[in-house]
Amino acid sequence: MSSSSITKTSFWMVSILLIVTAFLMLAISYDILELHFYIGPFYAHHWLSWIGTTVIALYVPIYHWLKKVKPQSFKTLLSSHVFINLFSFMGISIHFTNQITRPAQFYPDLGTGIVLYASMLLLVATGFFSKFGILKTKGRSLRFVHLSVTVTFYLIILIHILHGLNII
Repeated sequence: MSSSSITKTSFWMVSILLIVTAFLMLAISYDILELHFYIGPFYAHHWLSWIGTTVIALYVPIYHWLKKVKPQSFKTLLSSHVFINLFSFMGISIHFTNQITRPAQFYPDLGTGIVLYASMLLLVATGFFSKFGILKTKGRSLRFVHLSVTVTFYLIILIHILHGLNII
């Protein structure tokens, strides 16, 4: 399989995954899909968000370390980075949609959650544009934005968790 056909296949797989995420969000918004039920002591959508965030928080440093240790595996590592993080993004998006579609009397304090989700959107967008060369930039400025937002994401995760646990 040629490099061009692999890129096209990867582009369509990533695009389909993003479209599925958008449809799931719409299905939750219009009460077609209900994930506001308990699994143990917490709601299903909370579990999806925690799993997604934990996977991202643990996998991204491992990915960067593996890139340094095994540079010959870069293409495989990049593909795993993209798909693992997009599935995590899907779980986080499901949780976010459940939160913002709650009735007014039960509406949450979005605070750090809205900033966290905005950083996730920026990470997905900059990653997508970088991987497929959609947004041409001078030098490495898009990569710089992607890495900067990654640092922001980690800081906001910490603050969001501390806020959720009523520590701050």
